[in-house]
Amino acid sequence: MKQLRFHLLGLAHLPTNKANSACAYTQKIVKLARMLKSYGHQVYFYGVEGSDLECDELIQVSSREILEKTYGQYDKSKEFFKHHPQDLAHQTFNANATKEILARKREQDFLLCPMGNYQQPIAQAVNLMTVESGIGYTGVFSQFRVFESYAWMHYIYGLLKQDDGGWYDAVIPNYFEVTDFPFEEKKEDYLLYFGRIIWRKGVQVASDVAKATGNLLYVVGQGSLDNPQEGLALGREKHLRYRPAVGPEERAQLLGKAKAVLMPTFYLEPFGGVNVEAQLCGTPVITSDWGAFPETVLHGVTGYRCRVFEEFCWAVKNIHRIRPAACRAWAEKNYSLERVGRMYEEYFQRVHRIFGQGWYEANDERRELDWLYRYYPRQETEEKRPEPVIKNRRSKAGKE
Repeated sequence: MKQLRFHLLGLAHLPTNKANSACAYTQKIVKLARMLKSYGHQVYFYGVEGSDLECDELIQVSSREILEKTYGQYDKSKEFFKHHPQDLAHQTFNANATKEILARKREQDFLLCPMGNYQQPIAQAVNLMTVESGIGYTGVFSQFRVFESYAWMHYIYGLLKQDDGGWYDAVIPNYFEVTDFPFEEKKEDYLLYFGRIIWRKGVQVASDVAKATGNLLYVVGQGSLDNPQEGLALGREKHLRYRPAVGPEERAQLLGKAKAVLMPTFYLEPFGGVNVEAQLCGTPVITSDWGAFPETVLHGVTGYRCRVFEEFCWAVKNIHRIRPAACRAWAEKNYSLERVGRMYEEYFQRVHRIFGQGWYEANDERRELDWLYRYYPRQETEEKRPEPVIKNRRSKAGKE
């Protein structure tokens, strides 16, 4: 395999480091750099002061002073992250990153844009092979695109009125450091909602389900239980316990001890990484039945996918049927850095062959085609499911 060179962009509105665990984009960048380095590639990272990740060179292209001048001081554990593609932080980041990339770039280098058209000005200025490396947003712009799920890829195709697939598009799921999420067999008696506290994430449904089933619900994330703009008035509910966004260690503890994580998201979830983090901890998830969840949640094996209220309630009451070990096995085998790293390596080597003969180029080194293989745990639960009863019914013609 060829050793490749990557120019990896961070976020303009946040330092890119492991501590900013409430930002999925940030965590994907940190772990993508680690995966690329594990294959011996060269990684040049461009980020804000305070960034920390594995790379060959970390080039600071913005500062904390710029962030404070742009956004002021605010509590990121309680308030949603602030950013706009035309604000001072992004203008500063884009100008400086462009200058630094032009000083380092070589022919056949990759530019990785993890935040879509926010970073399009940089791509246009440096003229490198540009890959959007983890698309869970709608602002796509490049010719080479990696989507977080098949659901999201097809949704974007629909938005673009694109009827044909792209040979150099790919679906590669989000990826996780397994050791960050220790397996926990024994659970405590609470349910967990983990994420932005907004209506479309289903926090109201999670509250209603917990209340109807007599359960305590921890609500953890940025936002407020009382938010008129979101139509939320949950602050007085006695079955709820609120916590602002937490750091990596407390995140893993809360996920691991919960008896189930509720994710009744209304919108088409591009991926919903919390559900995989929970499963890594051996915690089953209860989700809506669209977006990426049909790809990430094995119904009846690692959790339940639901459509109406009574189904969510049934799922909570029967969550003991889900084996924690099955959750862990599914998540570890399919979403670890090692597993997903192989997928990215396959993808980048494929795209790089465009510099040779392209789509028709032979590959005598090929020994397998396992990059899309998925591991499935044994589909069994602690309680044996009853066999479905199928009755013979007469047709309108009076025949069996």
